[in-house]
Amino acid sequence: MTTKPKATRFRIRRSTPTASETPTARPVATAMITPAPPPRMPEAAAAQSRPSMTQALAARAAAASPRTVTALQHPAQAVAVARPVAAPQQAPRPADPMPLQRGEVASAAETQLDAELDAIRREGLTGRQLRLARRVAQKHDLPATSDFDAVRLLRKAGIDPFQRSNILELVVPRGKADPVPEDRDTDPAPRVQLPQTVPVQKQTLPSTELNPARQRENEISRIRIELAQRRRRKMALLMARLAFFVFLPTILAGYYFYAVATPMYSTKSEFLILQADGAGGSVGGLLSGTQFATNQDAIAVQSYLQSKDAMLRLDDDQGFKSHFLQDWIDPIQRLEPEPTNEQAYKIYKKHVKIGFDPTEGVIRMEVIAADPQVSKDFSERLISYAEERVNSLSEKKRIDQMRDALAAFEEAQEERRVTQQALVDLQVQGSILDPEAVIASIRSQINTIEIQLQEKQLQLAALLDNARPNQSRVEGVRGDIGRLEELLADLNGRMTDMSQGENSLAQLAVRIQMAQADLLTRDMLLQSALQQVETARLEANRQVRYLTISVQPVASQEPAYPRSFENTLLAFLVFGGIYLLFSLTASILREQISS
Repeated sequence: MTTKPKATRFRIRRSTPTASETPTARPVATAMITPAPPPRMPEAAAAQSRPSMTQALAARAAAASPRTVTALQHPAQAVAVARPVAAPQQAPRPADPMPLQRGEVASAAETQLDAELDAIRREGLTGRQLRLARRVAQKHDLPATSDFDAVRLLRKAGIDPFQRSNILELVVPRGKADPVPEDRDTDPAPRVQLPQTVPVQKQTLPSTELNPARQRENEISRIRIELAQRRRRKMALLMARLAFFVFLPTILAGYYFYAVATPMYSTKSEFLILQADGAGGSVGGLLSGTQFATNQDAIAVQSYLQSKDAMLRLDDDQGFKSHFLQDWIDPIQRLEPEPTNEQAYKIYKKHVKIGFDPTEGVIRMEVIAADPQVSKDFSERLISYAEERVNSLSEKKRIDQMRDALAAFEEAQEERRVTQQALVDLQVQGSILDPEAVIASIRSQINTIEIQLQEKQLQLAALLDNARPNQSRVEGVRGDIGRLEELLADLNGRMTDMSQGENSLAQLAVRIQMAQADLLTRDMLLQSALQQVETARLEANRQVRYLTISVQPVASQEPAYPRSFENTLLAFLVFGGIYLLFSLTASILREQISS
């Protein structure tokens, strides 16, 4: 903290006042003008006159105006003010009964300053109040030399250093504070902010009206208390709702999972559905070695194991209903007496879990029961049901394909037999196994005889060309020609007889050729049917499905269900989500209704 230097004290040498001096102008002149030093007076007289002079100066300083006090505090400014002032004409002052003596005395301003500081000291201000007064004086740029001087200067400036608003201004200064007027004497009605002392002789009572600032603080405190109470009340209601709708159901669920629920044992197994190896050039043959070739069968098996039919077969074989009707199972997991198939099927779906992985083609099955050995038996029985279902799915298709192929083969074989019998009948009917061969032989004979006949005729013509032919040779050649012509005519007659009539050899040959063509066609059909049978057999072998167990069911030694911690946490989350949903809905509806 920076302070201004302390004001210098002035010693005043007083002389005998003149008659022209006035009571008003004398303190100023006395404070500002120092006359020539008079002759010294004795020590005793100076000692006696000093108290009376001090009292007179104090009285005159008290009667002086504020400007005079200011002049006493600031002598440099008082010189210019005191010169133009003209004292009014007053009656001459009577002579003092005891004349003033010359000597060094304290000024009236200094005496008044000491008196004010002593009065402030006697008020018994605390150290905190003095520090606050010093800070307020620094804020208003008052040249305070001490804490008591700061109190004095603030009171002279019309500022109460202990007022709450002034204390708050030290922390949060006003944004638009009213400027302090330079000349406070010109203020027509200055506001009194000086601390008032309580007179001893008066008996005062506390006022019923509070200070506005205090009243505002009380209202703010009351609002804060109400807000805190409202916040606590809302928090209490919130905790009560949470306890009733979330915590209490969660505790009940946890109690059930930890103390009431019957332990359940789980048996897990995995199996695959494979296709038989077979060669094929189609798209199905390309996919035969992948899991896509058995996806439909795997999905069908999964659906069957999760069906009511599988549950009824399991109940007939292993007693599924009777196992869950036992008294030592908790009421939630236990079946009611004489349950219906629908009630048992609900329990079945909860305790038999089957999943299919299409990427790997693996069917995973988990069977849950109250006894580990029973769970294993249920799992093995369900796997046997799945194997039967796989076989039945492909068996019908294989049988249908083979039945159709065999029927077509048998029909072709029977038709070929009929055609062949007709050919044999035709051959037996004409007593000729091969009419065409007979006709061909007759034709070949006719051709041979015609050639021989032509040769004989040429030989006869050659003999007749001689002038003297040999008659015997000519007759012999003519006899050969006649015999050949007769044989040719006989062969032509036989050919004509075979080619004419209903039983002609030509007609029989045609019928035999038609029968042979039919027999050839039936042979081709029979061969095609036989090939179809072989193809159906290969296709049936390729469509065979095999169920391979990759993970055998093994009875567990420790219960797998219930999962107490996970189920309790899940219950808490579920109840919390439901409460949050309903609370948000209620708040939105309340806001819509209020708006």
